[in-house]
Amino acid sequence: MNMPLIRDRRQFLKSASGGFAMTAFSGMCGSLQAQSKDPLAPRDSHFVPAADRVIFIYATGGVSHVDTFDHKPKLTKDHGKSIVASRWLNKPGEFTRHLIKSRWNFKQYGKSGTWVSDLFPHIGGVIDDICVLNAMHCDSDGHDKGTLAAHTGSAQFARPGIGSWVSYGLGTENQNLPSFMVLAPATPYAGAQNWGSCFLPGCHQGTHVIPGKDPIANVNPRGMSRPQQEMELGLLRRLNRTHQGSRAADQVINARIRSFETAFGMQQAAPEAFNLSGETQETLQMYGMERADTTGFGWQCLMARRLAERGVRFIELIDVGSNSNWDSHGNMGDHARLAKNVDKPIAGLIQDLKQRGMLDRTLIVWTSEFGRTPFNVNANHAGREHHNFCFSSWMAGGGVKGGMVYGTSDEYGILAAENSAHTHDLHATILHQLGLDHERLTYRHAGRDFRLTDVRGEVLHDVLHGEQATG
Repeated sequence: MNMPLIRDRRQFLKSASGGFAMTAFSGMCGSLQAQSKDPLAPRDSHFVPAADRVIFIYATGGVSHVDTFDHKPKLTKDHGKSIVASRWLNKPGEFTRHLIKSRWNFKQYGKSGTWVSDLFPHIGGVIDDICVLNAMHCDSDGHDKGTLAAHTGSAQFARPGIGSWVSYGLGTENQNLPSFMVLAPATPYAGAQNWGSCFLPGCHQGTHVIPGKDPIANVNPRGMSRPQQEMELGLLRRLNRTHQGSRAADQVINARIRSFETAFGMQQAAPEAFNLSGETQETLQMYGMERADTTGFGWQCLMARRLAERGVRFIELIDVGSNSNWDSHGNMGDHARLAKNVDKPIAGLIQDLKQRGMLDRTLIVWTSEFGRTPFNVNANHAGREHHNFCFSSWMAGGGVKGGMVYGTSDEYGILAAENSAHTHDLHATILHQLGLDHERLTYRHAGRDFRLTDVRGEVLHDVLHGEQATG
């Protein structure tokens, strides 16, 4: 390879399209192991999908299940009672602890009569579209490991995030937008590796969008008209094709060319996608964007709908970062503030998708890394500790049965009692609804076939409308 030529090309790329190709998409396809001429080309699913896209809502810090979606009257009745907890915080032995009731009341909502706490009255209003999973469990009670596991299926090692797996399995529907986008004001625990592609081709990593005036850095061209950009792109394409001509067997080149063409296309598509001027006042109010405390996450939820409309396969929303989140060791009152920020926007997203006829083909998933203990060292303690043995998640749309509670915990919410579901099961179900068999979606790396669910995972068939015929 002619190294001076490569240096010249890199300098050209750095200046082309206002630097966007080398900034916002830096490393996108830098270490590609191309599996096709176009790694982002749409691909057939393994079987007929129930959903076309996923909106994955992640609540950072560990949301308390017994204060949100897992109603425990016995916990209220026995508040202050001394119990013996085994393996508290995954530490061996037995610990004397005191039961602590929820400080919020629960009500039954909808035709289903599903119990929801006063923290989420708006979500309660759309509960008939939601399937609550009240017996989730995972392997780690640490934030970094738990967050990694919720995204990648692995608490121990860096692995591709679920959005990257979806992008790898299905490609993109919109050639001018990434297949996987992450809308987050700050990074969660474990940082950007939650949406990284790891050993998958780099073009499948999530594109981080930060709410604000400049959601994607360097997306707007600087001092250059569109015709000028098109001329530069044309020249760049000819240079790349000439370079490729002498290396016909190297499919990495094709993938790299594709990434720069996507970068240019995104300069045209992204500004329109992020422009809310055409949205009605009624829609903005539906997402809570007229109130300061809901404006931020309301923007994220509304953008999720707009990106879903434009063919983005996997959209992740992270409400807060690794600070000031749901990690309420000292004061459960923090849950009230955080719930108020997201309750109306999430309900608005479900309502809006339903009104537009999109909910049936859009799978919404809400989860956290784990739950919180129904007990503490004394009965008057204001907070709760980490708890990975039992917590709540939920799904809506995308072929999932609404108005349903799947799984139950014991009378205090300490352990899963019936229809327990592991994070691997949740991941397997998400892939299934997209028409992907989690056991067949694999990638060869370091001498073995990797998959999102590793060697575990069962599809939660009981929560799904019918079944798709496998091929």
